[in-house]
Order: sequence, then structure tokens, then C-alpha cells
Amino acid sequence: MTTRGMTEAEVLALPAAVDLATAGRALGIGRTKAFELAREGRFPVKVLQVGQKYRVPRTALLEALEIDPAAVVSGDPQPAA
Repeated sequence: MTTRGMTEAEVLALPAAVDLATAGRALGIGRTKAFELAREGRFPVKVLQVGQKYRVPRTALLEALEIDPAAVVSGDPQPAA
């Protein structure tokens, strides 16, 4: 399954928090637009600002993309309905 810019497996392999460009790619949002949305407080998932950098929790991406990590770990590649 492809989730806009990354496959489900790629999203699941992400570390606990990712940079804004990576989060944008997972959501199908370009880098420039991702930074614009974050600055305006309109990025579609939770964004943490650490100093000058933005970080996005992987759990927020999984939720937004409706990926259930438990279902994938159990061998069911599709999110539970």
C-alpha cells in the first residue's frame, strides 16, 4: 500500500520523531508547503518545535495515515476496519 509519498513499510520504519520534510513527504506535502503550514500552525499533524527545528512524532503520522502498527506487526498488511 502506498500512503501518498511513502509506502506503509517506509512510514513504519521511521524513527520516533522525524524532520518536517520527511513528515511532509509521508503526507504527500512538498517541503516548501510543509514549512509554510508549520509556521502558520496549520500542518495537518502535531509538530514540535525544538529550537529552530521542527520535529513530527511518528505516532502522529501513523494516526493521520490510518496505519495501525499492531495490524502490520501481526502480519495483517491492511489496517483493521
